[in-house]
Amino acid sequence: MARRTHVLGTVGTALLAAALPATVLPAEATSLAPAGPPAGAGGPGGERRAPDQEGTVQAADLLAATTACAPVSKGKYRVDAGAAATVPVCGATGAVFWKADMDIDCDGQVTAHCNTTTDPWFQESTAFSQSDGRPLNSEKLPFVVVPAPSERWSYPASGIRGGGVVAVVHGGRVQYAVVGDTGPVGIIGEASYATADGLGIPAHPQRGGVPSGVTYILFKNTRVSPIENHDEAVRLGEALAKKFVRENGGAKYNGAAK
Repeated sequence: MARRTHVLGTVGTALLAAALPATVLPAEATSLAPAGPPAGAGGPGGERRAPDQEGTVQAADLLAATTACAPVSKGKYRVDAGAAATVPVCGATGAVFWKADMDIDCDGQVTAHCNTTTDPWFQESTAFSQSDGRPLNSEKLPFVVVPAPSERWSYPASGIRGGGVVAVVHGGRVQYAVVGDTGPVGIIGEASYATADGLGIPAHPQRGGVPSGVTYILFKNTRVSPIENHDEAVRLGEALAKKFVRENGGAKYNGAAK
C-alpha cells in the first residue's frame, strides 16, 4: 500500500480548527508521499496481535446497517496515490461512513513505535490536539484520519469534527476511535497505530495496514472531551452504535437507551 503524508501544517491546522462549529455532544450519548513498502507482517517485530472487541455491538450488525450507500461526497476517493477513485463517502441517519483500506498514521507525539526512524513520513503534529495542547499520541490513542475539506467533500459540513466518535469495523471486530487527523483531499482510508493494533491489523507505519475490508462509521455532531479519553470514546461509541443500528439496520437495539 502506498503511504501518504498529511497536507496541513500549523497554519492549515489552525484554520481548520477555527472553521469547526463549537457544538457540544448530544445527550445520547488527513502532498502525497512516495510509495512505501507493501503491507506486510505487522508491528515493530512483524507480529500480528490478537484483536480486541470493544463494547457489545456486533460488527455484523454495524455492517448490515451500511449495506446501502447514499453518497454525500461529490465524487469518489482513492485509497492510495495512483489508485482508481472508487470510494464514496456515504450518508446515513446520524452518521457518514466509507469502506476502504487502512494505512497507518503514526504522526503526533514521538513514541517508541512512531518516530522518524520507524516512519520516514513522520510529522510531530496532528490536526487536532490533546487537552494540554500537545499533538495526539498515535501509538496509544485510537483515531481516524479524514480527508481535508474540498469541493469533493467537507467533513464539517456533514457534522463531523475533531474528537468526533467513530466506530471502525474489520475482521468481525469493532474498535471505537475519534476523528484525530486530516489527510490529502483525494485519498481516504487511514487510522492511527493504536486503531490498527486494537483490530489486530499490522500496525507498523511502513509495513502495516490492510488493502481493503475496513468500514469507518463517523457519528455526526459528537465530540469526546477531552479528545484523549478513550474510555469515554468507548462509552459514547457503544450508545451511538446501538442507535445507528436501530435507525439504519433494524430493531435489534430497540431496548437500548436513547
